Amino acid sequence: MTVQLNTTVQEAVEHVCRLPPVAGAVPALRRRAGVVLGDWDVPAHIVEDSLLVVSELLTNAMIHALPPAELRLTWVRGDTVGVLRVEVTDAGPALPAGRSPEGIDPDEHGRGEQIVHALATRYGSRVHAGGVTRWADLVVA
Repeated sequence: MTVQLNTTVQEAVEHVCRLPPVAGAVPALRRRAGVVLGDWDVPAHIVEDSLLVVSELLTNAMIHALPPAELRLTWVRGDTVGVLRVEVTDAGPALPAGRSPEGIDPDEHGRGEQIVHALATRYGSRVHAGGVTRWADLVVA
């Protein structure tokens, strides 16, 4: 992947892993993401925010979407700015719009999107033939 940052073209590093539909998968992938980001020398404050974004997007995929789900981390470092993209792709909604899974209290859930929006510089989602990809960019200036 090649991107443009401050008129300097940089190469990005990527890490991709699947989210197995089993208990404990989200914390395991969060730990794995922390190790990867540390290996890439991503600044500590961005690592902390990004791990929260990873947790929220993965949990959303685990609870509300059909498997398989996949986490993709992309780190692009320029001379004066760096961008970390967190993407989670799933196979689409597990339930019709407006329905919650049995046993999930709607008052205890639904804040993940607000958290992602508060931490990310840019965010969004795209629907495609394979499902839905939700993404968030965290920028280091």
